[in-house]
Amino acid sequence: MILTLTLNPSLDRTIEIASLTRAAVIRAAAARLDPGGKGVNVSRALLANAVTSRAVVPFGGDEGRQLVRLLTLEGLDMVTVPVAGTTRSNVTLAEPDGTITKINEPGTALSPAELDTIADAVLAAAHEADWVVASGSLPPEVPADVYARLCRRFAGAGIHVAVDTSGPALACALAAGPALVKPNLDELTAATGMPIRRVGDVVEAAGKLRAAGARAVLASLGGDGAVLVEEDGIWYGEAAVTEPRSAVGAGDAMLAGFLAAGGRGRDALLEGLAWGAAAVRLPGSRMPGPADISRDAVRISPPDPSRPVHS
Repeated sequence: MILTLTLNPSLDRTIEIASLTRAAVIRAAAARLDPGGKGVNVSRALLANAVTSRAVVPFGGDEGRQLVRLLTLEGLDMVTVPVAGTTRSNVTLAEPDGTITKINEPGTALSPAELDTIADAVLAAAHEADWVVASGSLPPEVPADVYARLCRRFAGAGIHVAVDTSGPALACALAAGPALVKPNLDELTAATGMPIRRVGDVVEAAGKLRAAGARAVLASLGGDGAVLVEEDGIWYGEAAVTEPRSAVGAGDAMLAGFLAAGGRGRDALLEGLAWGAAAVRLPGSRMPGPADISRDAVRISPPDPSRPVHS
C-alpha cells in the first residue's frame, strides 16, 4: 500500500484558452474543476490504475468540503483531518500548444496542534504501507523540517519515504535520508545551485542530492523526459507526446507509476514515464487510467551527458 500526505491540498480549476493576452477579455474554450495537491494526485493516479493507496488530507472551509466531496465521488480511500483555515484554490490557464500558466494560492497556516493531529493520522495509517509519499509545498508557518521528521520516524520501521517538494523543505528532507526524492528541473537547480543545461548536469546534480542523503533521485525534466540516479545504475528516459493538453499533475502521475512498478530501476522509470505522458495528453489534472497509458512511446537508455535539456 502507498500512503500519501498532502499538507497543502487544493481545488484546481483548469481553463482552456486559445492564447493568453494581458489586459484582454479571454473566452474560455473549456473548464474543469479537479481535486488537487501533489500527494492527492499521486493517490488519484494509483486509484485509477487499481493500485492500493490511501491519502491523508487536511481540509478546511467550503473549499475544503468541496475537495473532500470530489475525492469521495472518485472513490479515493482517504483519512481527512479538519483544520481551522480554508483549503486553497488554484487556477491553471492551458493553451493549445501545451503552455501552462498557473496561479497558486499560498494555502492556510496549520497550528502546531493541527500538525500533531495530521502526523498522528499518518502514523496510524503507515503500518500498512510500503511507501509513504510526502509531497507538495508547505503551507505558511509550517516548519521546513516536517517531511524530514517523517523520514526519520519511518526509517526505523522499514517504510520507504518518497519526498517531492522544494526549497528548505527539500534541503531538510535530504539530511533525513529519504529513499527517493523527485525534483523537477527548477527544484534540482535551486537545491544544488548548479546551472543545468545538459543531461550530464542533471546526473551530476542528482549525485549531489544523493551525497546529501537521498538514496535515489528521480529528476523530471518535463518534455525532455526524466533521469533516474540510484545506487544500482543511472537511466535516462523520454516519452513523446504529440498532442499535449495539460501538464498539471503529470509529475505526480509519473511518481505514482514509478512507485506502482516497485520504485526502483529501469522498469519503474519506464512505467513512470508512461503514466506521466498519459497525464499530459488529458485535460486539467485528470489522472490517467489503463486505457490512457501507452508504454510503446517510452524510450529508456543510458544517459547521453551531452544531450541538451530545454524544459
